[in-house]
Order: sequence, then structure tokens, then C-alpha cells
Amino acid sequence: MQCPLLYRFRVIDKLPQKPSEAATRGTLVHAVLERLFDNPATERTPGRATALIPAQWDRLLESKPELSELFAEDPQGERLSRWLSEAERLVERWFSLEDPTRLEPAERELFVETELESGLRLRGVIDRIDVTPTGDVRIVDYKTGKAPRPEYAEGALFQMKFYALVIWRLKGVVPRRLQLVYLGSGDVMTYDPVVADLERVERKLLALWEAISLATETGEWRPRPTKLCGWCDHQALCPEFGGTPPVYPLSVRPAEPGQDVQGRMDPVRAEAGRPVALEGP
Repeated sequence: MQCPLLYRFRVIDKLPQKPSEAATRGTLVHAVLERLFDNPATERTPGRATALIPAQWDRLLESKPELSELFAEDPQGERLSRWLSEAERLVERWFSLEDPTRLEPAERELFVETELESGLRLRGVIDRIDVTPTGDVRIVDYKTGKAPRPEYAEGALFQMKFYALVIWRLKGVVPRRLQLVYLGSGDVMTYDPVVADLERVERKLLALWEAISLATETGEWRPRPTKLCGWCDHQALCPEFGGTPPVYPLSVRPAEPGQDVQGRMDPVRAEAGRPVALEGP
């Protein structure tokens, strides 16, 4: 949705991405908030949470040694110290937004997957699922950045509606609430979905997959310039910046006359033996 060419670079060409301090800090904070619930409710304190940071950072480095490149030019450890301090502030801010002593998540970092009638498979990982005694489901996602302006709220909620659709199709239950917790700005965004919301998301995903399938077959992946281009690792290969993409690794067929490779909204038709899946962020 952000940029078709970026999708190609990441999913088809599988070009490597440089680790970033912001994304890695987000991964670290998520790990800390997940592990905190291993403790009894009375021990879920800010001090206990921040004390988890060094060990979780070590675990990240062990699983992804390439992250050490982030601070390779920091012999005195000053940048690393500031980076860890910012992670501490984000974790501490969470306690002003939610009270973990009153929460008992039903699931944490839950991998979910379902297949729609069209054959399209949806999957993702949900940060947290809460279930009330009456059976109401709340899906919670942590964001280490700032809350978007109101005009961009719908884009932020799309991820949550994606998860709600998966849960609905898996369990037959529409989540009572979707909740985004923005640690960067100290905001909480909530939305209570209804069936019509999830049906619209399903139609949008089907149209999106049709566009992806057609672009995969024709090799036509167009760049979509936005302000986010400044953070893209692949500018040197992007025509918008004078670059040339690598040779397309798949066989292609020409697009039919009048066929809009990136924009058709027809239903998806799964083909035997063809991978059909969309993953949530």
C-alpha cells in the first residue's frame, strides 16, 4: 500500500535492509513489555520493567548479531547509553497509559493465520489480546512512535482491523475493541469495530492481492513517491532517484491492453500451487 516497488524489493528481490535504531528500539521495548507479564501482578513495576532491558538487548544481539552494527562507531558507548535510556523512558511511559497490575493478557505476541474463502491466507503477530470475564476481546498493539494526526488515523487503524478480521474469521468473534498504545507521545487510540468494518477490510485485501498478483506476473512495480522515501534503503535502485532496479527474477507476461497493473479491484482467484498470503505489519 505504501509503495509497490518497495514491496517488490522486499518480498520478491529480498534485498537486505539496514538495521535502524528506531525499529530496533521498538523491538526491544516490545520484548520487555511481553516479558514483564511473566511476573506476578504485584511485581509489574516500572523498576522491574526497566531492569529487563539489558537482558533483552543481549538476547536481541544474540539472535541478530548484525544489530551490533548500529553502534559500531561508538567506542565509548555514549550513543548506546542514550539509546537504552530512551528505551527506558518509553517503557516507563507505558505505566502512565495502562496498569499492568490489573491486566492478565490472554495472549502475548500471538501468531495468527486464517484462509479466506477466496484462498487468500492472512497472517500476522498480535502484541497482546485481552479477554474479559464476559468474553469480550480487546486487541492491543504497542507503538514506540508518536500518534498520527487525525487525518492519518485511518491508516494507523488498518493494521488493527486486519488483525480483527483474522480473529473474526478464526474464532467467529468480532473483537470488542482495538487499541493502539503510542509510547512516543503518550496517547491511546481506540476503535470499536463492527462486522461491516471487517467486511470492507476483507474486500480491500482481496483487491490489494489482485493488484499484487498481477504485478508479480507482469513485473510492473511502480514507485509511489511520498515523504517516507527519505527513510528508504533502496533509493539507489529506484527510478524516482535516478536508479535502476535489479533484473526481475521471475518470468513475466505482458499486461493486456488497458489493464491497470497496480489498480484493479477485482476479486482474488487463488491458483493451485501458487503462494497466496498477506502478512500484517
